[in-house]
Amino acid sequence: MKKIISYSLAVFAALCISSCDKGFDELNTNPIAATTVNPVFLFNNAVVSSSLNTSTMIYDMGIVQQFLSPNSGVLTGANFNQLNNGNAEAVWVQYYRNVIRNTAAVKEAVKNDPTRSNLLHMARIWQSMSFMVVTDAYGDVPYSEAGKGFFDGLTSPKYDTQESIYTDIVKELTEAAAALDASKPRESSEVLFGGDVVKWKRFAYSLLLRAGMRYSEVNASRAQQIVQAAVAGGVMQSNADNVAVRHTANYQSSIGNLLNATEAANFYISDVLVNHLKRNRDPRLASIAVRYVGATAGSFHTAANAKRDTAVQVGMPFGYDNASIAPIARAAGLASFFDYSQVDRTRMVKQTAPSFLITHAQTQLLLAEAAQRGWTTGSAATFYAAGIRAHLEQMADYDAGSAIAPAAIDEFLGRNALDPARALEQINTQYWLASFLNGPEAWANFRRSGFPVLRKNPFPSQQITGNFINRMPYPIAEIAVNLTNLQAAVGRQGADNLDTKVWWDK
Repeated sequence: MKKIISYSLAVFAALCISSCDKGFDELNTNPIAATTVNPVFLFNNAVVSSSLNTSTMIYDMGIVQQFLSPNSGVLTGANFNQLNNGNAEAVWVQYYRNVIRNTAAVKEAVKNDPTRSNLLHMARIWQSMSFMVVTDAYGDVPYSEAGKGFFDGLTSPKYDTQESIYTDIVKELTEAAAALDASKPRESSEVLFGGDVVKWKRFAYSLLLRAGMRYSEVNASRAQQIVQAAVAGGVMQSNADNVAVRHTANYQSSIGNLLNATEAANFYISDVLVNHLKRNRDPRLASIAVRYVGATAGSFHTAANAKRDTAVQVGMPFGYDNASIAPIARAAGLASFFDYSQVDRTRMVKQTAPSFLITHAQTQLLLAEAAQRGWTTGSAATFYAAGIRAHLEQMADYDAGSAIAPAAIDEFLGRNALDPARALEQINTQYWLASFLNGPEAWANFRRSGFPVLRKNPFPSQQITGNFINRMPYPIAEIAVNLTNLQAAVGRQGADNLDTKVWWDK
C-alpha cells in the first residue's frame, strides 16, 4: 500500500512539474472523493460480514442433525456425508476475504494512534472470534501471516498449527479485554455495541471461556486456567450482552434469503431435533417449526396451509434423497416430502432475523460444564438453568411470534433439573439447542463434547469412513496459489478430507 501511494504521488508530482497549465492540480482532483476511510467503517464491514452463511446450513447444521435437504446438486453436504467443494470452502472465503482482511486493516491503521486504542482492541477480539470459526472448520490455517497480502504484499502465508493459533487467540483475548479503557475515546460508530467498553469486555471474556473449553479434552489443566481467567474477567450477564449481527431490510440475512427464495421448499427440520423437542415437551418447538400440512409441492407452502401446532410437526429423517424419501413420507402418513416440518421462515429465519454468534445462554451452559468439572466456583445446576432460561427468552429476539411465555419457561425448567449422574450430556445437549442456527458453534461443541448422542446418517453412498464429518477440506484455490504451505499443513495434520480431526477433537 505504501509503495502504491508513493508511486502515485511521484507520478502526480511529475505531471505537475511538466505541465505549463496553471491550476492543473485543482482541475484534475475530484473535490468530493474520499482520501481516507475511517477505520471504524472497515471494522463494521468485518462485523456484518460475519453473519452466518448458507454453507453452515448445508454442512455444520446438517452434521449436528438439525437441518437437512433431500436434494443433491448445490445442496449436497452433510445430508449425504459427501464433499461439495463450493460449500466446503465458503467459510474460508467469507472470513479471509471479508472479515479478517478488514480486521487486519483496522489493526494496521490504528496501531500507532492512542486515541483509537479501543478500536484496536475491538478488532483484536473480533479477529480472534473469526479465526476460531475458520480454524475449527479446517484445522491448521494461515494465521500469523494472514491478511498481510493487503498491505505487505505477502500472498503465500504459512499455515500455523491449530494449537499455536489457540495459544495466540487466548493471548489476544486476554490482552485486548484488559486493555479496553472506558476513559479513552468511545467508538460510538461501531455497529455491535456502540463502543460500550463494558459489553466488549464481557464479550471478550465470554469468548475466552469458549476458547478455554476447547482445551477440555486435550489439556484439562490449561482449560481450567483459561476458564478461571475468563470468569475473573467477567462474562456476559444477560441477553442484552449477546453478540449478534442485526439484519435490516437493507442488509438481510443470507440464511433468511436462502430460505425465503430459491430453497424455500428444500430445507426441513430433522426428525432428531423435532423428536427431541416433542419428547421433552420443549416450548421451543412452537417457536421454531411450521408444517404445511398436506403439501405435495413447494407451491403449497402458503400462509393458509401453515400449521404451527406442535402436535402436527414431523421431522424429516436422514438417509434419503428426494426419490427414496417419497415412500418414507407416505409411510409416515404425509403427502410428500414437502409435508415435513420446516423452520418458520416468517419468524426465526425471516430476512431481518438476527444472526447470533456468542450468547449469554451458551456462556451459562459452558459455566455449568466448567462447574461440573470443578474448574470454577458456583452451582452447575444454577448455571444450567440460567442457560436454558436465557435461550428460551432469546426466542423473542428473532420475532415476537417466537416469544415463549414466562409461565411456559418456568414450567419447562421445573421439569428439567440437572442430574449429576448425566450432567455433561444434559449440559451439552442444551448447548446444541442453544446454538440452533449457529452451525459453526454447534458443530464445534459436538465434536469437543460428543453430545448430543447422535446416530450416523445412514445414507447409502458416503465419502467418510467414520460416523461424522470432522473437518472441511481446504479450498481448491489454495492448491493453485499456496500449495507448498498447504502441503506442509497436510503433512502435519493428516489427509485433506472430511475424516481428519482437528487438534482439539479427541
